[in-house]
Amino acid sequence: MIVFPAIDLKQGQVVRLAEGDMDRATVYGDNPAAQATLFAEAGSQFLHVVDLDGSFAGRAENREAVEAILEVFPGHVQLGGGIRTPAAVEGWFKLGVSRVVMGTAALKDPQFVKDMAKEWENGIVVAVDARDGMVATEGWADVSDVSVVDLARRFEDAGVASLLFTDIGRDGMLKGCNVQATVDLARQTDMPVIASGGVKGLDDIRMLKLHEKDGIEGVITGRALYDGRLDLATAIQMAEKD
Repeated sequence: MIVFPAIDLKQGQVVRLAEGDMDRATVYGDNPAAQATLFAEAGSQFLHVVDLDGSFAGRAENREAVEAILEVFPGHVQLGGGIRTPAAVEGWFKLGVSRVVMGTAALKDPQFVKDMAKEWENGIVVAVDARDGMVATEGWADVSDVSVVDLARRFEDAGVASLLFTDIGRDGMLKGCNVQATVDLARQTDMPVIASGGVKGLDDIRMLKLHEKDGIEGVITGRALYDGRLDLATAIQMAEKD
């Protein structure tokens, strides 16, 4: 199982939001590349980066910060936030991004996402962001009438690398990951699932690891790392254990 430390970007700064609310952002630093280096030094080979401003704008808003991260991080970078055109997808892959995360596009233009999944083998991750079981889009500002499972199933056999499931109500709140909902989604689809939202410590890593065979590919963690509640090196060791 993979542990993805998260770097969320707002106006060039490293932040964490509470329940996806841009007005409830805690700033953890103004040097995203330095933060990526710290994660690498702790043993991380994977990184989850989100252009929060881009999620609302529908285009890259923190390009300079992302490029700086790509220059220093030696592992795989997974990037999301406002990536909604073929040119944007191609541009990021050419710069060295390993996987592109699509959320709003997955709901509003599923054929586009499927086309990208075919063109970029194992390169597209579909973000299934849920508020009370329903899919939220546009930086989580809008809640649709589509259920998480229904959206996920639209992309079965489409070549999507993984599903990224976030329980918005827990994101940045240190309430603990919604393990049950994540495992239920993994069991109802044939795609690997990455858990996100609410991780507060090693217990979350341990519980998700127990369900690796159900299709849990990894877990994203942010605030718990920044607040010192979770040691990244220990979490990685636990997740990688046979």
